[in-house]
Amino acid sequence: MPGIYLHIPFCRRACTYCDFHFSTSTRSRAAVLDAMRIEMDTRAQEVSGAVGSIYFGGGTPSLLDPARIMDLMLQVRTLFLVNSDAEVTMEANPDDIDPDRLDAWKAAGITRISLGTQSFRDDRLAWMGRAHTAQQALRGIDLIARSGFHSWTVDLIYGLPDMSLQEWDEQLTIALDHGMPHLSAYCLTVEARTALAHQVKKRLVTMPDDTAQAGQFDHLVARMEQAGLIPYEISNFGREGHIAVHNTNYWKGVPYIGIGPSAHSFDGSRRRWNVANNAVYLKAVPEGTPYFEEEMLTTAQRVNERLLTGLRTIWGVDLRTLGDDIRTRERATLDKYMDQGDILLADDRLVLTLKGRRFADRIASDLFLLDDDP
Repeated sequence: MPGIYLHIPFCRRACTYCDFHFSTSTRSRAAVLDAMRIEMDTRAQEVSGAVGSIYFGGGTPSLLDPARIMDLMLQVRTLFLVNSDAEVTMEANPDDIDPDRLDAWKAAGITRISLGTQSFRDDRLAWMGRAHTAQQALRGIDLIARSGFHSWTVDLIYGLPDMSLQEWDEQLTIALDHGMPHLSAYCLTVEARTALAHQVKKRLVTMPDDTAQAGQFDHLVARMEQAGLIPYEISNFGREGHIAVHNTNYWKGVPYIGIGPSAHSFDGSRRRWNVANNAVYLKAVPEGTPYFEEEMLTTAQRVNERLLTGLRTIWGVDLRTLGDDIRTRERATLDKYMDQGDILLADDRLVLTLKGRRFADRIASDLFLLDDDP
């Protein structure tokens, strides 16, 4: 079933590592939300069939008055056929969590909270530029756990400058001790035009090497499996019944539409992305002037995207749906990775081993179909 993504492009402050589109100004907040409602109205016909997932991302959706979340959800349910058990996720920061907001979000139809914890250490949070404290993170988790949402998840970051394996283990222990049903754990990457990129360039911080990051990844997987969480994607781990529907559909190539500045959409053969500029977006949408770009994917692009996203998951890639005879085209490459214990091929399905997951992007790129391939 298709999904709907709503991008809320506002944050209290800029995080050190983040290159997502957002604004710390509140002046245009109401106008942007109004433009998003117009965009939804004009694009409702693009979705056929029941919607299986709705995702409020950002930015920081929890910054909004809960009444605005309610308004957006009412419009979604008016314009689209939403499945009765659809997963409805909202990203939230720990400093926005309180009992009244949680009740209001549930009343609006939110079923799953994605909590942007990132770390349980105040020194790390300060360096990241996060607005919350470790105590607020723990309190937020406890409140969410008691609030009756169908599911919730915690975000943590590893591969931080000077992070030891002991520190990473302590972070995982804290999260597990608080009963999380799902974890998203991301290795810190240096993105261009971020404060982190500036710090690295000026040699103010030193990023850990590949060996250290790989060790932290291996420890993450071991701890999660020991705790009974399924490693269903390289960065995501969930207990039975808590696998994220929206993100899983993205990795499996299920269509979705994205609403809001910088939001992306995919209909199975075409990608579209909205302008990453709030002022341009809120002016163009009501006027009906162009505010997005799009491209029809070539066969090579479709094959390569399926490899890049599918190989990150425990389900891998069903070669029968790939539209490309990869077993003939890349026989030598497949044999090499299978001999190294990085890939398994069974029942027409290509799956990475735990060892292979360390090198998922590299393996996928080695199997890419080039546009000029026959």
